[in-house]
Amino acid sequence: MHWIEEAGLIAVIRLEDLSRAVELAQALVEGGVRVLEFTYTNREAGSAIERTRAALGTACRVGAGSVLDAETARAAMLAGAEFIVTPTLRAETIEVCRRYAVPSVIGAFTATEILTAWEHGADYIKVNPARAAGPEYFKDILGPLPQVKLIPSGGVTLETGPRFLANGAVALAAGGELVDKRAVAAGDWAAVAARARAWVEMVERTRAELRDRRS
Repeated sequence: MHWIEEAGLIAVIRLEDLSRAVELAQALVEGGVRVLEFTYTNREAGSAIERTRAALGTACRVGAGSVLDAETARAAMLAGAEFIVTPTLRAETIEVCRRYAVPSVIGAFTATEILTAWEHGADYIKVNPARAAGPEYFKDILGPLPQVKLIPSGGVTLETGPRFLANGAVALAAGGELVDKRAVAAGDWAAVAARARAWVEMVERTRAELRDRRS
């Protein structure tokens, strides 16, 4: 199993101010989150990736999100990104990820987009906005396409997360519901860590329940 699936949770960090990226990452890791995504909606994302990897080493995996093209993907890799997340399907971005053996999480929504991304070599498909599809959509997609690996993003909450996992999601991607902008702005790292811990516990509890059902 790949480390993204093992972790089961990606913290999507979409902030206007990344000056305290390392402190934020430390708080998330303290709460048990091991996969962090800094989105390129902030031009300082590359620097945040570099600083976080230098400070935390192997304590977590750090990737780049909101990557719109292959050129940005390559720049993110040079900054140290260990995985690439896109909002849309771009075959050339998948190609550059495969060339450098960097996992890709490619945005798609319809069955055609999902299968196309998979056929081009995407490691994971990010279904976004997940709130529009709903958890049952994952079961519907995986019926005819059981080979694809789906990750919901956009509107995933502590309440809906278990249903996405129960319907076949291999991991969850959570932004504002996990990384509270107000807590970050206040430097309330204890609150950030506590929120992270609640998410990690939800994923672990849900997976244990699903294993029990299957046994």
